[in-house]
Amino acid sequence: MFASSRFTVRRRAVAAAGTAAALALTLAACGSSGDSSSMPGMDHGTKPAASSSQSPSPSMGDMPGMDHMADGNGLSDTQDGYRFISRDATLPSGKQAAYRFTVTGTGDKPVTGFALDQTKRMHFYAIRSDLTGFQHIHPTMAADGTWTAGLASLAPGSWRTFVSFTPDSGSGKGRDFVLSRTVTVPGNSTKTPLPAPATTAEVDGYTVTVKGEPMAGMAHPLTVTVSKDGKPVTDLQPYLDTYAHLTAFHEGDQEFAHLHPTTKVTGDNGGPDLAFHAELPTAGNWRLFLQFQTGGKLHTAALTLHVG
Repeated sequence: MFASSRFTVRRRAVAAAGTAAALALTLAACGSSGDSSSMPGMDHGTKPAASSSQSPSPSMGDMPGMDHMADGNGLSDTQDGYRFISRDATLPSGKQAAYRFTVTGTGDKPVTGFALDQTKRMHFYAIRSDLTGFQHIHPTMAADGTWTAGLASLAPGSWRTFVSFTPDSGSGKGRDFVLSRTVTVPGNSTKTPLPAPATTAEVDGYTVTVKGEPMAGMAHPLTVTVSKDGKPVTDLQPYLDTYAHLTAFHEGDQEFAHLHPTTKVTGDNGGPDLAFHAELPTAGNWRLFLQFQTGGKLHTAALTLHVG
């Protein structure tokens, strides 16, 4: 299915940690959730400063998804000549909305050529400042490069929208980008406290368990186990060319991270254990959203993970 998702540790660092991460994984092994009932389908080091988002204006071998590692933390609308632009500074509360945007490149011209990333040319995410209301959408693009994301009902408050993409031409060809902007939904806003860190989450009768102790700025493995009624789940279906899509947002600033799957897809028999390569650049609490599919239905589980 969650980018990229999409840190200042470069691929050389990832490659150096790959062997250790693979060994650790061997040993350890875009639905609904409490935060996302309205979902329609759901550099390590110094951070780049977030721009004003209201202005108009080497592969890891056989590990799937490991050739897609975005630079930056996703908190800017501009990076290396590419810009995420939208005229939508506000969106309505309590009803579906169409969010339109473009990605511009050289000469401020709209980019129309994008490479496939987990079966899609564009991944779009929306999340409120308190990390509720998560939505993961695959928008459609018009011939002129204008994208439209169909958002489900939004609660009042400040939201951040993310675009995750890979240009297939130009200066950024083959690189993964994650850019974002903020948008306001008018109305009385009530902040929802972030749930305490936990290793398990429940969704649609399924129990999701996360094992691993990631450290900020370092590559670490995570293992996700899916069960139902106390029994291992082994009928996970492929979603976005993987058995589960995992996206994370940092408490406070909404920094973005896409945790890459390393479990190969071999048909409609995924589970119960799924391996992920986790690079979370900042210490603190992260809200994780795991999307997986069974029986043609998409499920989204959410839990809080503390990173030391």
